[in-house]
Amino acid sequence: MTMPATAADTITYPETRRDDLVETQFGVPVADPYRWLENDVRTDESVARWVDQENSITERYLETLGSRDAIKARLKTLWNYERYGVPRKRGSHYFYTHNSGLQNQPDLLVRDGLDGKERKLLDPSGWAKDGATALDEWRPSNNGDLLLYSIQDGGSDWRTLRVIDVVTGKTLDDEIKWVKFSDLAWDGDGKGFFYSRFPEPGKDAAFQQLNLNHQVYYHRIGTRQSEDRLLYATPARPRLNHSVETTQDGRYALVTSSEGTDERYELTLFDLAEADPKPRKLVKGFVNEWALAGSIGSRFYFRTNLKAPRQRVVMVDVAEPRLKPVEIVAQSPDTLVGVSLVGSRLILAYLGDAKTEAELRELDGTRVGPITLPDIGAGAGFGGRVGDPETFFSFSSYATPGTIYRLNTSTGKMELFIQPKLAFDPADYVVEQQFFTSKDGTRVPMFITRKKSTPAGAPALLYGYGGFNISVTPAFSPAALSWMEMGGVYAVANLRGGGEYGKAWHDAGRLAQKQNVFDDFIAAGEYLISSGISAKGRLAAMGRSNGGLLIGAVVNQRPDLFAAVNPAVGVMDMLRFNRFTAGRYWTDDYGDPGKAEDFKLLRAYSPYHNIRAGTDYPAIMVTTADTDDRVVPGHSFKYTAALQAAQLGSKPHLIRIETRAGHGSGKPTDKVIEEYADLWAFLGHWTGMALPK
Repeated sequence: MTMPATAADTITYPETRRDDLVETQFGVPVADPYRWLENDVRTDESVARWVDQENSITERYLETLGSRDAIKARLKTLWNYERYGVPRKRGSHYFYTHNSGLQNQPDLLVRDGLDGKERKLLDPSGWAKDGATALDEWRPSNNGDLLLYSIQDGGSDWRTLRVIDVVTGKTLDDEIKWVKFSDLAWDGDGKGFFYSRFPEPGKDAAFQQLNLNHQVYYHRIGTRQSEDRLLYATPARPRLNHSVETTQDGRYALVTSSEGTDERYELTLFDLAEADPKPRKLVKGFVNEWALAGSIGSRFYFRTNLKAPRQRVVMVDVAEPRLKPVEIVAQSPDTLVGVSLVGSRLILAYLGDAKTEAELRELDGTRVGPITLPDIGAGAGFGGRVGDPETFFSFSSYATPGTIYRLNTSTGKMELFIQPKLAFDPADYVVEQQFFTSKDGTRVPMFITRKKSTPAGAPALLYGYGGFNISVTPAFSPAALSWMEMGGVYAVANLRGGGEYGKAWHDAGRLAQKQNVFDDFIAAGEYLISSGISAKGRLAAMGRSNGGLLIGAVVNQRPDLFAAVNPAVGVMDMLRFNRFTAGRYWTDDYGDPGKAEDFKLLRAYSPYHNIRAGTDYPAIMVTTADTDDRVVPGHSFKYTAALQAAQLGSKPHLIRIETRAGHGSGKPTDKVIEEYADLWAFLGHWTGMALPK
């Protein structure tokens, strides 16, 4: 089958094998002709051959777009600025990440004292020739003499733990494998640490096998992993996940258990002063969210949605025999998204219409005053220690890269700590927040960013997510800036299903209400056109993961709305998502395809099952990666094969499959730049953007 690519070229898609596979589910026949594409590309030669053919076709098409090299060159310039992570202080040491600009992975630096000379502690860019092995999480011991860190290879969710001596720079022999979805928690004296892991998967099953039987272990420095002591497990409930954290004084370990992606937790407390710590159930039943902000002795401060859908702060004295939460800060009209105990005060971070607002409170809840942030944007960090008033945070917006500030919580004094040097002027851009009305009358916010000189009716790129209680807040991206430099508008809609307005906003966009997310996104696109910000035929859309599902569903429902789209690492088969790796967790948001009522809902919007043959579709560039073990690439493979087999008009429907790049985290800088160069060339071409040559 051939389809026009540009005015002069055509695309011949691969002859993808189509099996006669139909299963009846709850009385409904469901065809799945491309199920063989679910097989692992590393072990199935036929899938590997299909991937090679698709990548070859996509590359040949992209070569016809003469703008790609120029876009890539500008992206490299915009990406080439120093980026610093928020510092963490332990003992006299300050730890923070640093990328000089185009490094594939940031270094981890340390300095002794605030004004001490910085030195490189870890250099992840040298861990693999292709730059695809990354530093993930890291945690210094209480005195800062040792640092525990996790290594991510090829974008996989699996982690390997190592320990480095901060003073000598020597990596210790300790090595912990098969770690996934784990916090890192030192004991009080730095002699060992706690972590969570799954059992070692079966042969050739590491990237697809369901994740079951999560367990919490304690590792003593200088011993083998086989000697690690099991702290907590729930063999009778193998679907539970467990994360562990320790209090600053080393007295307690707190295990937070969850059933899925919902913030509904059980809390189990261990008194580490005991020779053989026994579990004490602090919170029973998976009902509410509990996030530890810090502790002083037996007094634990939590952020919780117990009797507060938009969250509040409570104190629990764990020395008491029964849990008796005492309210410290009541729920407010804005959503409370973060609380930390620093020095002798609490820092509270709120979302006011998806923008960060922060304030200081005394431990009894008395309001000290606001923490003044520079502009419309997002703050991150605010961590610290009891007894030490020093904290750091970063602030960023769509036209402002992360700038680091230092704050004294005792005096309220705030000072600029690190400000990056840039290859553009943020003053040339305008960031606005506008509101539009969705199909059912709901008022939904959207951030709209562009150069001040951008005219009406410009090409616009609409981004959305809408799920899992995740709030999409203002963030800087050199890629988005590049799109705006070329004359485009960058719009981000805060769809229902996210956490921007608390539990009610999340609930309004999941399970039986999932269609609201799609309606919100469609209304956002219509608003961009009707308001004159963009124009018909000039609107593009993109989303990642759950956002990839969003794009696939919306394109099926409104193929006329967009000129071009990018569904990235998306969940595209809503009837089989729960059969692979972490997919089982997502039933909290999507429902269970094994239940008749949920099956009916999922079947109605599943992107793979609702492609409308015989309808003109927008230009589509699907993106995924062969080592994605979060949303397995079979979702995107099957969806693309179905697109290419249907009669969907003259625009191209392609897939770009990255190698050793996973779901997104840890992706090397050079691979990120190459991907965006391809995407902007593709989306820009089909929205009529005046692209550089």
